[in-house]
Amino acid sequence: MRTWREMRGFPLAVQLLLVNQLGVNTGFYLLIPYLATHLGENLGMSAAVVGVVLGVRNLSQQGLFIIGGSASDRLGARGVIIAGCALRTVGFALFALGDGLPVLLAASVLSGLAGALFNPAVRAYLAQEAGERKAEAFALFNVFATTGALIGPLLGSALLLVDFRTSALTAAGIFAVLTVAQAAVLPARKVEPTGGGVLGDWREVLGNRAFLAFALAMVGMFTLENQLYLLLPDGARQATGWDGAAGIVFLVGTVANLALQLRITRGLKSRGSRAGWIAAGLAVMGLAFLPAALGAGVVPVLAGALLLYLGIMIASPFVMELIPRFGRPELTGTYFGIFYVVSGIAAAVGNAVVGWAMDTGESSDQAWLPWVCCAVFGLASAGGVAWLHRRGALPAPAEPVREKADA
Repeated sequence: MRTWREMRGFPLAVQLLLVNQLGVNTGFYLLIPYLATHLGENLGMSAAVVGVVLGVRNLSQQGLFIIGGSASDRLGARGVIIAGCALRTVGFALFALGDGLPVLLAASVLSGLAGALFNPAVRAYLAQEAGERKAEAFALFNVFATTGALIGPLLGSALLLVDFRTSALTAAGIFAVLTVAQAAVLPARKVEPTGGGVLGDWREVLGNRAFLAFALAMVGMFTLENQLYLLLPDGARQATGWDGAAGIVFLVGTVANLALQLRITRGLKSRGSRAGWIAAGLAVMGLAFLPAALGAGVVPVLAGALLLYLGIMIASPFVMELIPRFGRPELTGTYFGIFYVVSGIAAAVGNAVVGWAMDTGESSDQAWLPWVCCAVFGLASAGGVAWLHRRGALPAPAEPVREKADA
């Protein structure tokens, strides 16, 4: 398979990080989608308490990405990745072993902090190890992440036939294996000093107006990606009357990702500008929501899901490739960390707007409203990136290296 051939062309450390992302997403989606049901139905907690537990996990992760990014730059990405996976092992094990609110809150904090540590560190390490093949590396990263996001819920639903504790312990076991593998395989790299203190590093990144503008412009990408877990599954369920229809959305995306991601990235890399393709991908993501806005039924929803995945496949690898080019290599982790903080906050606001549109559309018999709202987000983000590109505010990648075609 082309994916495996491409993967073997990278150093062993990159190969491990790709498999690592498959495991990370498998373990995460094996547990987290079913956590609210466990807290409410199995433990009898109120909706408010369930919201607090889930909110603490999300806040611990989104709010602390900057810590993980800075730690990656100063301590080395390898150690931060290992520490993050070890913390998630403990956090998920606590979900299995604890029923009291203090234990569950501790599990939420630890699992959120774990994500805040290893997410920017993995991307920084991958960017450094991949050299000028960042786009291809992040394309593969996307393939493995998407595959894990499909396997996780399927495995989780099967394990729930036993009980939630089995699911949680399995997820913890996956992260424990990843921790050991990283410690054994990932080579330690010399950490170059950043030349200042942590606050100075943050000021430097936050003072990069072009970078902040780009991060804010990406609100559409993160908001619309989240609709793979909110609006699109809801649309599929309403169209079919079958709760399992949400799984078809993920299956469509995973198959398309495996078949097309590498071809798309390699085909576009040498044609046109990276920023232009990011804008095009965002536009496709926005247009993906129009079929369901214009017509009822499962076919428009699945066509929209396919278009959304296609837009992500176009834009995402080039976004990840572009972020480290905004600043000094010594601050790659900090740039990734702050990017996820800024875009995460912006996307949270976007998701709140989509949620409002879903409620308003349902109460006013305007089912098209949330779909059009998402289309506006995508097209607005595409326009923002295109505007930054026209102004010359986005960094240009190095000249591509011509590669021989596959035999």
